[in-house]
Amino acid sequence: MEEEEMLVRSFYYGRIGSEATERLLESFGHEGSFLLRDSQTVPGAYCLCVRKTPFVHTYRLVHSSDGWCLQQDSGVRLQSFRTLESLIESYRRLAVCDVSIAPLTDPLDKTQLQHISPEQGFVYMETNSSSSAC
Repeated sequence: MEEEEMLVRSFYYGRIGSEATERLLESFGHEGSFLLRDSQTVPGAYCLCVRKTPFVHTYRLVHSSDGWCLQQDSGVRLQSFRTLESLIESYRRLAVCDVSIAPLTDPLDKTQLQHISPEQGFVYMETNSSSSAC
């Protein structure tokens, strides 16, 4: 993630699990809100998590020699992009017809969560453990 642009860093949550991701998007997001986290099962991959009521949908983003791409459940990889930012921005702009991905409207900017009061009952913590996955 060191090489990625600042935009991606603002919604990259590191090594948080799927339950914490769902709580974040349900509590502080809205339809189409999304964030990026480390995959818990595939080292080096990321999960793009999107709120589409009543669920949070998760898509695996993998890197190959061609660049970053979204990997479908079937294992098929779609169009490659040079950076994570260009992949995400492309899916935000397109009304994706050939790919079943929930619409991406607004990133859940983690800097905005710093101002949440303790009464709201959510604690965000990034850990540095060596395990990762979707």
